[in-house]
Amino acid sequence: MRMPGLRVRAMAAYEGTLRTAVLATKDGRRDVAESLGRFIAAIVPADSVLIPVPTTRARARVRGFDGVEAIARCAALAAGALVMPALWQRTSDAQRGRSRSQRIAARGRFVCGPEVGGARVLLIDDVCTTGSTLHDCAQAVRAAGGTVEEAVVVAIALPQAGRGEPATKSASPWRPTLAG
Repeated sequence: MRMPGLRVRAMAAYEGTLRTAVLATKDGRRDVAESLGRFIAAIVPADSVLIPVPTTRARARVRGFDGVEAIARCAALAAGALVMPALWQRTSDAQRGRSRSQRIAARGRFVCGPEVGGARVLLIDDVCTTGSTLHDCAQAVRAAGGTVEEAVVVAIALPQAGRGEPATKSASPWRPTLAG
């Protein structure tokens, strides 16, 4: 996928088993996030500087971790890259559950730290639905003095014709079972 100023590479379409795995990560499965990180390492160039697209603080608290950061850390370890968690969200506005038009309209949600100044970085995310989050993150990195021309995602959402729910919303969240 190509967007203005940003090339996006994905491992596969956001469907089937891969969709189930991404949703499990969004619902708190750290082990699945680690597996997805090893999965995308195949398309992460060695010596890259990876910047994970951050989740909202509220979602990270619910999950107990930031799934995309976990994916990025595992991908970096397997590919011989570095992780720089330099982005954060200005607001608690999540894309999850938004319509396509609402996702595209969301702008200016991210801030990037000055540590990216002069660095060439690669954005990492779990799913690219409309590309608006990646575009917004790229703008924040560039405003902080970094260079970003590419993003790597686990999956890319195909048009969901006739589907009533957003492409990345979990219909049945994974919940751990307690043995007892």
